[in-house]
Amino acid sequence: MDRLDVDDATWTGISPRYVWPEVVGWLVTGLLVAAATIPLWFLDAWQWRLITVALVVATLVTCAFVPRRVRSIRYQLREDDLLLRKGILFLRFVAVPYGRMQLIDINRGPVVRALGLSDLKFVTAAAASAVTIPGVPEAEAEALRDRLVELAESRRAGL
Repeated sequence: MDRLDVDDATWTGISPRYVWPEVVGWLVTGLLVAAATIPLWFLDAWQWRLITVALVVATLVTCAFVPRRVRSIRYQLREDDLLLRKGILFLRFVAVPYGRMQLIDINRGPVVRALGLSDLKFVTAAAASAVTIPGVPEAEAEALRDRLVELAESRRAGL
């Protein structure tokens, strides 16, 4: 297998609409945690209010970076494997060989489904090796699943 040469490859990005499920998830989580600190205000110390404000600010800052994080998620179909790239500061590359794919699952949660998107999950023989491509448009996800199943079957047959 050749060295991971990512500069000359054509990457496919996920849908920009995937920003909304991510923002909603971060806002709900952050604001619920901040709301859980409100009963501490009755201890009559200003530090407890400061903790609540800090949690709200941290949630808003995290939400501000969501669009950039979503734009960083890209994938490409190479000759022998699917390559997934994620991350801004900590860049992560995951290569999933077609011959090792055992299950290709399409998930559609309520918010993602309302936006016409899907999450593709690839499972290999290793239990901890599940890879997910989030925010793929529904029609593209189904076409990609069919293509990957075809590639996986042909690669396994060649083993």
